[in-house]
Amino acid sequence: MKITPLIQFFSRQASYFVAVGIILLFVLFNSLAGCSSRAPLARVFSGFDVTFSRPYENSQAYRIFRRTYDEYALKNTIRMQQLKHFSDAFNRVRKEYLQEVDENHLLAAAVEGIKKLNGRRGTLQPVAVTEAALDALVGTLDPHSSYLNPDEYKDSRVVTSGEFGGLGIEINMNQNYKVIEIISPIADTPAYRAGLKPGDLITHVDGVSIKGRDIRYAVKMLRGKPNTDVRLTIQRQGNSPFDVTITRAKIQIESVKWQTVGGIGVVRITHFISNSEQALEDALQKIFRKLNDKMSGLVLDLRNNPGGILDSAVDVSDLFLEEGVIVSVRGRTPESRFTRVAKPGDILEGVAIVVLVNAGSASASEIVAGALQDHDRATILGTQTFGKGLVQTVTPLSRGRAIKLTTSRYFTPSGDSIDQTGISPDVVVRSARGFPDQDLKSRIDRENDAQLLEALALIREKPIMHTRGLGDTETP
Repeated sequence: MKITPLIQFFSRQASYFVAVGIILLFVLFNSLAGCSSRAPLARVFSGFDVTFSRPYENSQAYRIFRRTYDEYALKNTIRMQQLKHFSDAFNRVRKEYLQEVDENHLLAAAVEGIKKLNGRRGTLQPVAVTEAALDALVGTLDPHSSYLNPDEYKDSRVVTSGEFGGLGIEINMNQNYKVIEIISPIADTPAYRAGLKPGDLITHVDGVSIKGRDIRYAVKMLRGKPNTDVRLTIQRQGNSPFDVTITRAKIQIESVKWQTVGGIGVVRITHFISNSEQALEDALQKIFRKLNDKMSGLVLDLRNNPGGILDSAVDVSDLFLEEGVIVSVRGRTPESRFTRVAKPGDILEGVAIVVLVNAGSASASEIVAGALQDHDRATILGTQTFGKGLVQTVTPLSRGRAIKLTTSRYFTPSGDSIDQTGISPDVVVRSARGFPDQDLKSRIDRENDAQLLEALALIREKPIMHTRGLGDTETP
């Protein structure tokens, strides 16, 4: 008779533990399925090496990759961790790249990247093997996508703030010649002062050929401590190869510079970085103050501006537009498809604008030029722009690494893609001809002056005079 209460007690306890167990399993399942780094339980369980099988891991191409990886990599405690890192990065390429990828082709490229490593097989550090595989894999996508090791990822974040070390050039890989192509030298940097130009090809660095090497190899050759020299061999269209020696420096980009010519403001944006919109507003404040709140026009100089942050270009465009689409972005994933629209309020309230562009105006510069052109807010003057209409997204990976992928194409308000075509100016003013190559700096200055003079004349012919202030705020 005394056994029954005891059985009932244990029965109640068992039910309690079963209920608690079900709740814990439910919470655990949702934490892992959500995969959100903001969820506390997700952070706890991220410490476990939980590997989920992916379909491509059963393919013949992946088995070949694994055999090659195992053959080259040292069998230590981090090897499986590095393989998981490779899989995570590869999976992002599969899901987020601009277009569907040939997985077998990418894995074959990863195998070739590993085989190019120097050192005895089976003794190479897994980190080095993983980086070689991902460098080669991502390098087959397009010239703008890349795998970033911790140092490179750190540098990429520093560049957007406007201060970094180097020569001051925006580059990509020329797929036809397999050498480095200069998109644009950044204004007032060592590369700009040395006379490098958009479209120049770098074939050798300090006498070493970089033809056929990946862009990471070239970047490592170009980088160095400030005040050290590097010798570049340049192939310029219509010229014989020539050498240029440049002294590296710590680059501090002054994103916005301004001056006035008569009653016209001239603002130059050298790069679109995180503070470009605010710097432009400050410059306009100073111009109006200098001109006693009277401006007959604005010249916005985007020549040799290689681009930068997309959101910065949107914000700059929005300063001059009352309404309408600024840019639309289209990719494969929901996150890579969006449209940016102007908010009411033109900071110049109709003052005439001429935008200067050339072959070195790329990416974010083309977003601004295209938006102002399509909304008839500005006259575009100069030559055809570079034609980089692709958007790159930098996604952090584990242990300070990241992957920069082309995830979208952007389109002007009229729906045109400028990729590989560029923005066509309303008024074509070509660079001046006949200046000697030996005086490159003087030649560049004269070319820029010729286009600027044409822009000033255009504004003076049909000025929109407006008297105004920019509010009661003061710039300290």
